[in-house]
Formats: sequence, C-alpha cells, structure tokens
Amino acid sequence: MSITDSNGDLLAMARGLASNDYSSLDLVQHYLQRIARLDDKLHSYTNVMTERALSEARRADFSRLQGHTLGPLHGIPFGAKDVYDVEGEATTAGSPAFKNRVATRDATAIARLRGAGAILLGKLATHELTHGGVDFGLPWPPARNPWNLDYDPGGSSSGAGVAVASGLCAFALGTDTGGSIRKPAAMCGISGLKPTFGRVSRYGVMLNAASLDHCGPMARTASGCAVVLQAIAGRDTLDSVSAPASVPDYMASIGKGIDGLRIGVVSHFWTEDLPSLPPVREGMGQAIEMLKRIGAKVTDVRLKSIAEYTETKLTIQRFELFALYGQDIRSRRAEFGPKMRNRMDDYALITKEAYLAAKQRQAELTAEMLRSMADIDVLITAGPGPAEPLANVAARSGAPAGDLTLPFNLTGFPAAVTCIGFTEHDLPLSLQVVGKPFAEGTVLRVADAYERATRWHLRHPNVEQKKNYEAASV
Repeated sequence: MSITDSNGDLLAMARGLASNDYSSLDLVQHYLQRIARLDDKLHSYTNVMTERALSEARRADFSRLQGHTLGPLHGIPFGAKDVYDVEGEATTAGSPAFKNRVATRDATAIARLRGAGAILLGKLATHELTHGGVDFGLPWPPARNPWNLDYDPGGSSSGAGVAVASGLCAFALGTDTGGSIRKPAAMCGISGLKPTFGRVSRYGVMLNAASLDHCGPMARTASGCAVVLQAIAGRDTLDSVSAPASVPDYMASIGKGIDGLRIGVVSHFWTEDLPSLPPVREGMGQAIEMLKRIGAKVTDVRLKSIAEYTETKLTIQRFELFALYGQDIRSRRAEFGPKMRNRMDDYALITKEAYLAAKQRQAELTAEMLRSMADIDVLITAGPGPAEPLANVAARSGAPAGDLTLPFNLTGFPAAVTCIGFTEHDLPLSLQVVGKPFAEGTVLRVADAYERATRWHLRHPNVEQKKNYEAASV
C-alpha cells in the first residue's frame, strides 16, 4: 500500500507502517513536501519544524526495526494548534504580543503523543488568543478553506482543520471554547471531537476561558479521533480540572454499529433558534433517515434555546478571558491586533456578580441537559457550516450572536462533528453528535457508524487544482 492509498485515514496509515509498505521518514517527507508545495495558498502552518520532524522520524523507524513500537500512532505525523507548548518553540496563540514566548517544556497532550510515538510537524494557525476572529492585520495571514480559497475554514483551530483536510498532516490537536474544534472540522469536511470537560489535560496550553476550554483531536474520520483520544486522555495532576475518571478503550466502539441505540434529535436548534439554510435542513433530514436505517431509535428532544446558553456562556468566557489577558492588553496594547483590543475593552465591564450569577445558571443548564438525556444515548443536531466568504467574516467586529456548538461547551458534554454532504458549491455540511459526560466512546461510535454507512468522509478537496485567490478580494 502506498501513502496515498491510505486516503488520509490514520488507521490505514498505521497499517502501512506496520507492514513496512513505507517508513515514518517517508511519511514525514511526504507531508513536508505537500506543505512546501501547497501551504503558501492555505496558510495552515505558522511554524514548520522540519529538521526536528525528520530527526524524530528516523528515530521512530530505528525503533521499529529493533522491534519496539509504541502503538498505532508510532511514526504518524501530526500538527498542533499554536496554543500548545512545545519545548524550545514559541507558543504565540496567534498574537504578536506573545511571539517571543518560548516554552520550556511540552504541554501534557504533546508529551503524551510523543510517548505514543507520534511526530510533530509544526504549529498550526489560530485566531488571536483563540478569540480575535479573522484578522488580516496580524503577522500571520488567515488560513483559507481548502474547498474554496476565498472562504473561511472556521476557527479558532483554523489551521488544524485546513491541514488535516488538505493532507498536510495525519491528524491535529485543537482546542474548543465555543466550537473551535468542531467549526473548522465541519467547514473543512473532516471529523473533530470536543471531549468531556476535564477528559484531556490543558496543562501547557494557552487558554481562552479556564472553565470552558477543551483540548481534543481532529482527523479525517471518527476512528482517527478515537486513536488520538486514547493517547491524550486521562488524569493529569498538573491540570487542576483534570478529571480522575478512568479511560476506556475507545477503539472498542469503532465498527460496532448503532443498532438499538437511542438518539434524541434537537431540531429546534437549526430550525427555530438559528434557522439554517435549505442545504443544512435537507442534509440533516437525510442524515437522520440514514441513522434510522442503520438501526438507531430516534426521538425528538427539546432543550433550552441557544440564546439562553449563549448569554450565560459569553458572560463566563469574557470575564475569564479578561482575567487571563486583561492586564497584558492594558500594559502593552499596541502589541495586540485591533480586533482583540476592541473586544477586550468591553469585557472589562463585566462584574464579578454577573459572572457568579452566570456560573450558577451554567450549573442549572447542565443539570437540565443531563435530565433531557435520561432516556437516550446521544443527542444529535446540525453542526457548523456551510462556510462563508472569508472577507465577510473578517469584516465583522464582534463575535457571532450564537452558535450551534456553544451549548455543549457550557455544559462540558462530549461532542463530535462529521461530514454529511456538500452544498452545490462544494462546501461541507455537518452533523453534531453529543454524549453524556465521559461517554466519548458512544459519541465516536455514532459518528463512525454514520461514516461507514456513507461516503462523504472519503471526499477531499483537490488543493493542487485550486487557483490562487485574488488578494484584492479581501
């Protein structure tokens, strides 16, 4: 099997390495060559660690020749959103204010992936402090959607979504405060998982909001996300909110099917609260019918409105974001991008009393969602997408009024997205699967079953044939 025969599937790639069809060095060189050839269009990487990756590939191959392998990720190349610390490298979080912030040790998730044999290719683009949105005034140009270079790839893990979808790494690590894994995964046509709050350590990660941030995997398939989650999940004493819950075998859920599984459809999210475009409604209708066809028992579930989750979440996020970076903004304002500066000015006005009231409401909304799931295994709702023109997104001064992804950051429940089709202009559509706390295995099982029953995840953008975008269009 050749590298291209794997079609970007992480498990197929691992089998190719195990059968000596190619080496880790072959894989790393393959990705580095694609990055060199294509990323001047896509802008997914901010730091490519070429020599480091090549050296680690040689070590991985030598270890395999000696009969020592570290599991399915041994020798597999990946990228990490530029919020994860990597020893000896700058962690900027997409902000010029932190361009000289060099890490002295690896983030826990990076260290665990290294321990599993994975090879880091480099750092991936993000919105400033994972919050500033698309901003052409920063030193790094915004990442571009590989399906249409004039469109937004979603954020804030924008580079991660682009790199995985474009075949510039086998998988990526993102972070998610209000949808920042699921949005780019959805808009780039791949799979992405936001695990339960506390399931994956955030130690060594530049945060956005301490009580809402999640670290998680992005890959071509749900099975790829399962393999990566297996390596990075688990208790970490260096992260004060890291959960002690035991880590199951996530791969045991893959290929299991969903016959008899109970699914609750939260249709009002995309039909009433944030009315979607016709392609989304059509895609969701077809996806629900497919889930029924492969054995799921489907019922309707009604939660609180997205507006109610949004108001609570934004109060918490903005208060915590200002607590993290407000002093920096005030003391060295000119070093930050204009969007970030302007947004943070308003956040200084949120009172401690308003924050505490929002935290109380968060607890109530979380309990209410859990009660709604008492008789079902997972919720489904529409995911993000389709993508919008990049220039339109860049022109917005503020954050969106609400998101389909946001409620599940507030409650901290695990949520994944997978592709369910495309618009007539070849922009991906997505389905979101949400589980009970620490039921990532069930979430991945549903996403995997849908992927096995369809072929949407096998469709990839042909970046090689994309024309250069017109700079004047932005």
